[in-house]
Amino acid sequence: MNYRKSLWLVSFLLYAAFTAWYTDFGGPIKEGEIAEFSETLSQWMPPDRVQYIIQFMRNDTGRQFLMVNIIDDNENPPIVEGAEPGESSEQLMGRYMEHMYSQLLRRASHPVIAGQAVHGALDLVGVEDLPTAGDWASAALMRYRSRRTFMEIITHPQMNRRHDFKIAALEKTIAYPIEMQLYLSDPRLLLALILMVITLLLDKAIVSKERRVS
Repeated sequence: MNYRKSLWLVSFLLYAAFTAWYTDFGGPIKEGEIAEFSETLSQWMPPDRVQYIIQFMRNDTGRQFLMVNIIDDNENPPIVEGAEPGESSEQLMGRYMEHMYSQLLRRASHPVIAGQAVHGALDLVGVEDLPTAGDWASAALMRYRSRRTFMEIITHPQMNRRHDFKIAALEKTIAYPIEMQLYLSDPRLLLALILMVITLLLDKAIVSKERRVS
């Protein structure tokens, strides 16, 4: 096999390996999986919330999704078992995310966007009468490989022990999932473009070298 064919083969294998890791090919969550996840959740979550999440699983399409998180920090968080007295909301959230980041990354899930609010809400419809409806500290988009992946993360044994840190760190929050109709920053697309450009440049360099030698 000549250098050019080897070059293209390596690029293809790199992309295939990344895509296999980054994509859940298992399809929608099966009923047996729903039963297992639900049993774990029922150990620390109220029955009505468990049923709500069961509906989320039963509506699974098998696709990736983004979790939209809108966050308002607690300026005076309570004392939480496992944390030092007087820890700030940022420190408490850091304790929670220590688990989350490790579980996210090993399952091809990761932050997409995160940032601090620079002003209160500029538009409020239907919630104008709520006193703090326009007050938010930050927002983030979190990519999950699938609903199965999401359930694996939130039912991990470490989650129950660390969830209190998150609750204490927040004054209020809204989190809801969306499935993308437009997602130009999908790493699979970006990687394909990057590998294509690099491979074409190296291929061109090999051709030029072969011509000089001949």
